[in-house]
Amino acid sequence: MDFEKIYLDYFREIQRYLLGLSKDPALAEELTQETFFKALRSIGQFREGTDLRAWLYAIARNTYLSHLRKKKEVELPQELPEHSGVSLTDALEDREQAMAIHRCLHQMEEPYKEVFNLRVFGELPFRDIAGIFGKTESWARVTFYRAKQKIIQELEGSK
Repeated sequence: MDFEKIYLDYFREIQRYLLGLSKDPALAEELTQETFFKALRSIGQFREGTDLRAWLYAIARNTYLSHLRKKKEVELPQELPEHSGVSLTDALEDREQAMAIHRCLHQMEEPYKEVFNLRVFGELPFRDIAGIFGKTESWARVTFYRAKQKIIQELEGSK
């Protein structure tokens, strides 16, 4: 397995995912480097035939969560998907609405929060999200849908 090619092919994608989680370019760069260091160190554990992208995202996710545990921080996403023709990202322009969205995401339980982050920030297909969690693609779709519904219900309930 050519690790240099893996690094070149996936570095920007993993960095973008970590930037979406951390909101800090320097931290995202550091966590991306750490992710690839961990991947290189454990490349022997990678099972041929499994999804390399999902494996790298899982390492990145765990690296980020380890960082949060060390820093005792909680990070919230800044962007949201569209729903029913109404863009939730437009709502972020309104500071008050943005804070309501952040509160909702902050209180959202797992796995909804993580599936939402992987789909929105990681721009992962449902197949890859399912691979990270060891679940089916249908499970990933339903979990993402329920996460969106929770956000929408919370926002509509706070009006």
